[in-house]
Amino acid sequence: MKHVPVMLEEVLQALAIREDGVYLDGTFGRGGHSREILHRLGSDGRLLALDRDADAVDSENARKMRDDYRFQLQQGCFSRMRQIIEAQGLLGNVDGILLDLGVSSPQLDDPQRGFSFLRDGPLDMRMNTGQGMSAAEWLEQVSEQELVRVLFEFGEERFARRIAAAVVKERVQEPLRTTRQLARLIEAAVPVREKHKHPATRSFQAIRIHINRELEALQEALQQTLQVLKPGGRLVVISFHSLEDRIVKRFIRDQSRGPYHPGRYPVADRHQDERKLRRIGKAVRAGGREVAENPRARSAVLRCAERI
Repeated sequence: MKHVPVMLEEVLQALAIREDGVYLDGTFGRGGHSREILHRLGSDGRLLALDRDADAVDSENARKMRDDYRFQLQQGCFSRMRQIIEAQGLLGNVDGILLDLGVSSPQLDDPQRGFSFLRDGPLDMRMNTGQGMSAAEWLEQVSEQELVRVLFEFGEERFARRIAAAVVKERVQEPLRTTRQLARLIEAAVPVREKHKHPATRSFQAIRIHINRELEALQEALQQTLQVLKPGGRLVVISFHSLEDRIVKRFIRDQSRGPYHPGRYPVADRHQDERKLRRIGKAVRAGGREVAENPRARSAVLRCAERI
């Protein structure tokens, strides 16, 4: 499937791109958002992009864009944005940050990456295949109790105990090495089917989130945006499931309110100068036409805030 950037027009509008601005795309993917941001920059504009995935950094789209002197792409997680931006001498001078969370279409469509239960391949699931344990290695040694926690916390899987018990029992007989092995095991362990949802959906999501520390990386990155953005700079985040969106929503809400001061009387107005963000509009979802053309956009939620 061709990679289509999700909510492209909404992203461009939320970023309020200036021709001479400095922008960071923390999730380059195959460059769909980056390419359009670059089109809107003038000769003095600048775009920095990051991606954990070496395949994204070495993709054909990335190679084409590297010819543009205004563009720079590095392999790295967006949780390192402060360090990377500071090395460029741009800390506190960035006009906009985009974080398009989740897994990209090329990652899902490549069986060798192990993200999808619809295609048989090695049970990997790492965003950066050069770092950390694969899903297969983790499932080989994780305790049953910890697996239950991960499935329930990151996948909101109500049959977490059944699935974890099945994994522990199966690995004694045969190591779980492929996506189809794991998907079949989960199908057999889950007694009730959700309408229009494969029984392995929640478990694959949970394991992937855990293996890649996705929620921790998101929390770290959000905090760093406060140091990276200049006053008036925009933060735009696209989430694809409730766990991500809840973190983004709470972060924007908390930073828009200012610090909490316990006491009998409300004091928020006295500390207005301590607020760090201003929420821009409400949460935005992909329109019906986009969802029809790109079903992976159906769960996307975009939130935007501006640095005060």
